[in-house]
Amino acid sequence: MSEQQSNSNNQLVVQNSGSLSFSSHLSKEDEEMSRSALSTFRAKEEEIEKKKMEVREKVQFQLGRVEEETKRLATIREELEALADPMRKEVSVVRKRIDSVNKELKPLGLSCQKKEKEYKDALEAFNDKNREKVQLITKLMELVSESERLRMKKLEELSKNIDSMQMQ
Repeated sequence: MSEQQSNSNNQLVVQNSGSLSFSSHLSKEDEEMSRSALSTFRAKEEEIEKKKMEVREKVQFQLGRVEEETKRLATIREELEALADPMRKEVSVVRKRIDSVNKELKPLGLSCQKKEKEYKDALEAFNDKNREKVQLITKLMELVSESERLRMKKLEELSKNIDSMQMQ
């Protein structure tokens, strides 16, 4: 019967004004249960909060690692670009120099070919004139020899004429 009383004490009582209210008499058992439920609720809340903090710390740790890795990757990328840049610059400079030398070589090659042709023509003309000179010298020698022979012949005839005049 006392159980029924405590239950009825816990039930809602309708007052004259028509509003609802709890009975002010709570049993020790009910209070104990309320405290236990409240304590369990607080323990669960603390556990949830603790788990939340652990997860937050893990996330922060992972974010820190990600930031470090991002910085390392950026550094590696910069180093790679730094390695590529000097080579590109040097290659570009050498290629430009090769192009420049090629442009200079073209007219020099044409000039060389032209001068080689002029040299061959001049050499050929020189050789032709040299051959002509040799022929003229040969002809001169022949003429001089012929002239000397004829003069000698004339001198001999004159000498014979003089000799024949003296004998008479």
